[in-house]
Amino acid sequence: MPLYKTINFSPTTQILVWKITESLAQLRNEVALNASNTLRVNAMKSELHQRAFLSVRKLLQEKGYTDFDLEYDEFGKPHLKDGKHISISHSHEFSTIIISNQKAGIDIELQREKIIKIADKFVNYEFEFLNKQNQEEYIRKLTVIWGIKESIFKIRNEIGISFKEHIQVKPFQINEKSGSASLHFQNKTEDFSFHFEEIENFTLVYVFEKH
Repeated sequence: MPLYKTINFSPTTQILVWKITESLAQLRNEVALNASNTLRVNAMKSELHQRAFLSVRKLLQEKGYTDFDLEYDEFGKPHLKDGKHISISHSHEFSTIIISNQKAGIDIELQREKIIKIADKFVNYEFEFLNKQNQEEYIRKLTVIWGIKESIFKIRNEIGISFKEHIQVKPFQINEKSGSASLHFQNKTEDFSFHFEEIENFTLVYVFEKH
């Protein structure tokens, strides 16, 4: 399937979303990989993961890049050789990237009841404004909170950061589609702005450092 959605957030920031409907064979035929990523994708046991990995390269192509323009550091964080910031995420049949002149993180997640069972592992302060009685809203907000914390972690990418203990999401409403969060780690506080939207039954979240 062609590009599913483009969000022109600003003149220097774009978010692209791909809905993965192609077969693995089709994607392999349309995407060129460098040597290390060829080995990486061949080692993946799940065809779904292989297709997601290759669909991210389709998104890169939409912006004039190829797999050869992308590098990963020792912590697995992606970097573009031209110096622009990139973050990557995929979940089931969707993949997404954000490319920006500023540091940014992105996450896409399927909304599902399972998140209620693991909420205690990543939610702390946020329980104060969550309404557990409204299960649909509770699942939707938990999914946003997970996406925010995952995106902040992708920006900082430091060992020892706890989603539950170190990252706080300020109260927000689903219809607002934006808000703020903070990271309290190693005696330092950093502030972030977040934005989100729901695509079918998925939640797309992207986060920026505040300056």
